[in-house]
Amino acid sequence: MLDLLPDTGLGQGLTVAIVVVDVLLRIAAVAVVPYNRRPPAAMAWLLLIMVQPMLGWIIFATLGHNRLPRGRRRKMRALQGVIGEVTRDIPDEEDPERSVEWLPGVLQMLRAQTSLPHLGGNACVVHDEFDDQVASMVRAIDGAERYVHVEFYLIVASERTEPFFAALERARGRDVDVRVLVDHVTSVRYPRRKETVDRLEAMGAQWQDMLPLRPLRGQWQRPDLRNHRKLLVVDGDVGFMGSLNLVDPTYLWTKNVKRGLEWKDTWLEVRGPVVREIDVLFLADWWAETNELVDQGQGDPGRPGEVEASVVPSGPGFEGENNLRLFLECIHAAVDRITIVSPYFVPDDAMSYAITSAAMRGVRVELFASAIGDQFWTFHAQRSYYESLLRAGVRIWLYREPIVLHSKFMVFDGQHSIFGSSNIDMRSFGLNFEISMLLEGPEMAERLREVAERYRHASSELTLEAWLERPRIGQIFDNVARLTSALQ
Repeated sequence: MLDLLPDTGLGQGLTVAIVVVDVLLRIAAVAVVPYNRRPPAAMAWLLLIMVQPMLGWIIFATLGHNRLPRGRRRKMRALQGVIGEVTRDIPDEEDPERSVEWLPGVLQMLRAQTSLPHLGGNACVVHDEFDDQVASMVRAIDGAERYVHVEFYLIVASERTEPFFAALERARGRDVDVRVLVDHVTSVRYPRRKETVDRLEAMGAQWQDMLPLRPLRGQWQRPDLRNHRKLLVVDGDVGFMGSLNLVDPTYLWTKNVKRGLEWKDTWLEVRGPVVREIDVLFLADWWAETNELVDQGQGDPGRPGEVEASVVPSGPGFEGENNLRLFLECIHAAVDRITIVSPYFVPDDAMSYAITSAAMRGVRVELFASAIGDQFWTFHAQRSYYESLLRAGVRIWLYREPIVLHSKFMVFDGQHSIFGSSNIDMRSFGLNFEISMLLEGPEMAERLREVAERYRHASSELTLEAWLERPRIGQIFDNVARLTSALQ
């Protein structure tokens, strides 16, 4: 490029200026990029900037931080302080006959990060078929007397989700308040956005886009920050959370319908004190988006079961990566068996070493994932970890196509489990707002183990020998995708 400039004083001066700017951009990158950033992520950004300084800096300026707008950060800090004051005198509930010895330390860590207590007396039901998941929410909504709070990464009105929308309409007919949150950038990318919004407005629901990206209106943050939470709360008495998006299992894309692709999720119905914690998370998100503070009311959810549980929110608004910290603590503490179900598995070094170290010390570790992927680079980045997992002794089960296994849960030693919306990748750890739940007791561990067993019967085991014989072109894509995984 520089050779094309005319050989004049002006041309030589421009050449020198370009070279100086190029050098300064590279030096600035070394000084700025590594600050408070993981070394792998810093190296990935530095590589991009060193290859193409100007373009690299533009991309880094757009995607190189996960900070929320200043006003929203202020709100979240204020809300954390309020939650901390309200819950300060509420003790964590532990059953000495059921609790493992390391649990108090983990609960102390979670209280420091989230201020939410660990509460007993909960009853949980696992739903792992789409129509049953919708039907369970419809039953709860049809019993609503005061309010229904709905928060999903994606909400789309269609034939398969019609019972849910009809239940919301019936609730509005009884003067029940219906509040709906949906991720903005995600929802505008999918079919039937207008029809869905029209349906909500026609029934009189209050609805709001989450993390709206509208630069012309002054609504701007890192473009790929997402509110990935999926939850529903009715009257503070019954709650739902997990991996489900409120959309047809094909996601309504023509290409998915032609291939017969459907997403398979797991959904948790909860009754008891911990439902209030799920609702607190919704109310916090509602305030952040609308500036409206909603009173939870004084209802009593009772103590219908024996499960001890605590909600673990995570996302850019928290100082630490709450979900990653919880996952690591549970993996390091496991002594017998770990079951991991995750559709997007692109771990950082800490998670990768924790899992492989557990397998090496004799823990039976199993990973359930999909044989196919819906996101090209993430899927290939995930595949790049399979060899090291298999060599460490991790058993990998791939759910047979055309189903995309989208469930997200972990079970440890048959005693405790983690359930929620969080994937095991850098997006879920640092860029997405997520909701997880720590569930204590063999009841829930056994129910989730049964779900995993059904997955096993619908899966094929991946062996190291077969993996090493995969086509060379696939290995190339896996290796290239792994280089970008720190930025995904």
